[in-house]
Amino acid sequence: MLSGKIHITGISLGCKLMISETIDRSSNEERGVEDKILWTRDLTLSFGALKAVDGVSIDVPRRKITLIIGPNGSGKTSLINTITGVYKPQSGSILYEGRDITGLPPHKINEMGIVRTFQIPQPFLRLTVLENLLISDRAIPRTSILDNMRRRAWVSKEVEVAEKAFKILRFLDLENVWDHYAYQLSGGQLKLLELGRALMNGARLIIMDEPVAGILPTLAHTIFEYMRKVVSELGVTILAIEHRLDIALRYVDHVYAMHRGKIIAWGSPEDVVNNPQVIESYLGG
Repeated sequence: MLSGKIHITGISLGCKLMISETIDRSSNEERGVEDKILWTRDLTLSFGALKAVDGVSIDVPRRKITLIIGPNGSGKTSLINTITGVYKPQSGSILYEGRDITGLPPHKINEMGIVRTFQIPQPFLRLTVLENLLISDRAIPRTSILDNMRRRAWVSKEVEVAEKAFKILRFLDLENVWDHYAYQLSGGQLKLLELGRALMNGARLIIMDEPVAGILPTLAHTIFEYMRKVVSELGVTILAIEHRLDIALRYVDHVYAMHRGKIIAWGSPEDVVNNPQVIESYLGG
């Protein structure tokens, strides 16, 4: 067990990955996106006679925040559950970094750099903030009993991972609570811990379900400011669902609006929220 704070000598988070890909130019021109990390085409998911996701095609531009909006029951969560492998679509395709990931199980999708966070944070409540980050790191190698007896085989790696964790804690201004149990954190700190765990996990694309649900407006703005910082300084891409549009829209780059399982509008935040179909959908149309 680690004790005491570790001095940071500077270590890369491993988040600034530059990956070349073959770009679908025609789709990019259609959506106005120069570079994308993930896209779906004609994605359909049904539960019996109900089409929760109905022919959805979206592009998620790299190093941007893309927001999915829509009234309750419009298919937003079903869409991200399909992208992250919780559900398998009946038809359509999902491509990430140019690779078809349609129907892959969640752990395989996670290994590729797609990390999901939830509306209700799900840390290990009886572990400290630091421990929650440490167990989120996928770079820790599996070792045998004999390897564990050779101290040099694992001590240097543990120090490296701990340094990475403290750098993330400083980045998110959580270093002062590194030794607090997760259950002792405020709602806003729990949201930041979720973001930190995603970074520790090596995320290149973070998919966030209502990142500011249930917290005060001032803290909600703070969460989105950190999300912008993650995008601008670390080069990570974010795809988010959010209902609190009065807060979210001032921080995001692109917006998709859903209604009854379909995409009904996309574009800049201002254009989408002023779209007559979007207004009608929120009014019960």
